[in-house]
Amino acid sequence: MDPVTYTTPGAITIEREHRVPLDHTKPDGDSITVFTREVAAPDGRDRPYLLFLQGGPGFEAARPSAPPSGWQKRALADYRLLLIDQRGTGRSTPVGDIPGATPQEQATYLTHFRADSIVRDAEMIRKELGVDRWSILGQSFGGFCSLTYLSFFPEGLREAFLTGGLSPIGRPVDDVYAATYQRLIEKNRAYYARYPGDRARVRDILERLDGEDIRLPSGDRLTSRRFLQLGMKLGDNAGFELMHQVIELPFGSRAFLADLEDPIRFGRNPIYATLHESSYADGVVTSWSSDRLFPDEVREERYFTAEHIFRWMWDDYSSLHSHKEAAAILAEHRWPHLYDTAQLVRNEVPVAATIYVHDLYVEQRFAVETAAQVRGLRTWETDEFEHSGLRADGERILGRLIDLARGRA
Repeated sequence: MDPVTYTTPGAITIEREHRVPLDHTKPDGDSITVFTREVAAPDGRDRPYLLFLQGGPGFEAARPSAPPSGWQKRALADYRLLLIDQRGTGRSTPVGDIPGATPQEQATYLTHFRADSIVRDAEMIRKELGVDRWSILGQSFGGFCSLTYLSFFPEGLREAFLTGGLSPIGRPVDDVYAATYQRLIEKNRAYYARYPGDRARVRDILERLDGEDIRLPSGDRLTSRRFLQLGMKLGDNAGFELMHQVIELPFGSRAFLADLEDPIRFGRNPIYATLHESSYADGVVTSWSSDRLFPDEVREERYFTAEHIFRWMWDDYSSLHSHKEAAAILAEHRWPHLYDTAQLVRNEVPVAATIYVHDLYVEQRFAVETAAQVRGLRTWETDEFEHSGLRADGERILGRLIDLARGRA
């Protein structure tokens, strides 16, 4: 497909499709498509590239606004922006019904959709576009990808910015989930301190869901455990209010059911569920870590959960049914390494990163440990934002990171 160019208010956009190997160790084997969208200011077509790596895993890149706003507006002042739909998402050969005649074949297919493959896609595209070096911005899981990029292909990077994305390096997966559960308990307590009336309301909702067959717009039954995944919003700057606005709706109303199905994206993006724990698997087996470590306090208090993956999800989400056995295989799969700590220790690429003090998804202590392992990395530790800081005030956050990386702050 030839590139397609659009002119929108405040920007020029070029859309491209790139062919890449499904398995980068077999360049002549099966291939997939990766979609990119280049966005530049009308006078910025010759500016250096900034590659954006989206959070997830399993979500396509943010779509540009017209005119550009937030972090994209700040980015276009210095760069032309390349928005990549990571393999398996958006317009990049999306993973929906997972290919494979057997669960093992499905599992093998999905092993090619982690950060190591995403970064190799980016390197192929960089060379295809004739770019010597480019800058990268990684949000959340995109920050994990950035650390993989710094580990294995630093020669392709001019500078790197990470927001809420300093992955725990050298930590067992169980350490990660034990820490996030403690944060989760704190967030639940804080939520009910702000909205004490919601405690009784939630208990009533859970009791009714346990006793009634309530169906979501998709036809799936709304179980109490699926309702509690509304806690995904606890890590957002506006999350408490967004949750309260759902909980206060009349039980079983159309709005109540639609608002519960939409924000919990495991069904829309199966990679998000099936490969989530593998994002932390640096040469190890995850073995359903989040499920195994589920705390008694969370269970007994019936607290909301967040980015935690449970075996029962492949029963409660109809869109996950088709690869339930593949997910079980992947939970016992020994994943290859995602990082080269020796390379990170001798890093020469300018790197700046935010560390959010109260981050529900990326534990502050572990982020500080990781930052110390990357030579020259400069951090901005702040309690002003939750994990969603880039969305909340991206223009300011990206501007601060650019200044940090260039020694201006």
